[in-house]
Amino acid sequence: MGELKQAVIIAFLGKTQDRFSEYQKVASTEEKLEFVSKINGFTGIEMVYPYEVGEVEETKAWCKKYGVEIAAINVNIKKETEWVPGALSRPDEGIRNRAVEMIKKGKDYAKAVGAPHVTCCPLSDGYDVLFQINYKTAWNYMVETIAEAADYLPEIPLFIEPKYSETRVHCQIDSTAKGLLLLKDVKCQNTGITIDMGHSLQSQENPAQALSLIYESGYDAYIHTNDNDTKADWDLIGASRHFLHYVELMYWAQEYGYNKFFTTDASPRIFDVLEFFNRHSEITVGAYNLAKSLNREQISEMMRTEDYNGLMKMVNKEIYRI
Repeated sequence: MGELKQAVIIAFLGKTQDRFSEYQKVASTEEKLEFVSKINGFTGIEMVYPYEVGEVEETKAWCKKYGVEIAAINVNIKKETEWVPGALSRPDEGIRNRAVEMIKKGKDYAKAVGAPHVTCCPLSDGYDVLFQINYKTAWNYMVETIAEAADYLPEIPLFIEPKYSETRVHCQIDSTAKGLLLLKDVKCQNTGITIDMGHSLQSQENPAQALSLIYESGYDAYIHTNDNDTKADWDLIGASRHFLHYVELMYWAQEYGYNKFFTTDASPRIFDVLEFFNRHSEITVGAYNLAKSLNREQISEMMRTEDYNGLMKMVNKEIYRI
């Protein structure tokens, strides 16, 4: 198993807002990269394309200057006015084409700056009320558009990030299983699933099981770390609500030889930004090392023999220190 690598979506290092309030202060992209170098244990960044990236040579220079590596390029296809009601599944072919073109441009940028892959969370594709969309054509359009984007620059894989709701009341790709169904219909192996722990919990999934499902379905995975109360995507510090889920996710990530960044998709909001991410970093390191210390041979054997009490005793002793 590889060593733990942590990154952060840099959008959370500057000014953010929700329906009610604005948080923190405006920061330039370079200032955000400089800030990452101050967070304990963080060596990577995920940049939102095209809104938080610099020119190619500029970005490469910043990364070298502050000693950070690009974990992924996150293509945003919900911000533009025409994409607010949806992008990849809309009946208007022009709207769909422009969204696909944005993903392609994101891939171009990723290749130019040396990012390993592109991730995209199509949050605006879905519906708010019943009888709003044609489910049949919306699904087929999603397959068509994702296939075109995935086939472009196959050396830069496209990862799709499921989420149950927000910005739509019900997103089109609302679960890990739905994301995998989409990729199977797309029929392009240069694809994967970005599993966001908070999104998985909101969808009433077990994140570790969802991760296993991705790999057992023959696809690759990229992990976003955070936490919530399952009712909304609060982007809390990892393990602040679901400690055992966090450890189990780390355990199975190690089982599958996960070697990408664990990228923090967490929002400080009212908290001190540096201390917020330091707390997230230390719990992630702790959970990762705890999972790494477990006796895998013993756990595997107890699973095989269905020794439920033995497994719970192990959890109580090794994880909860009872």
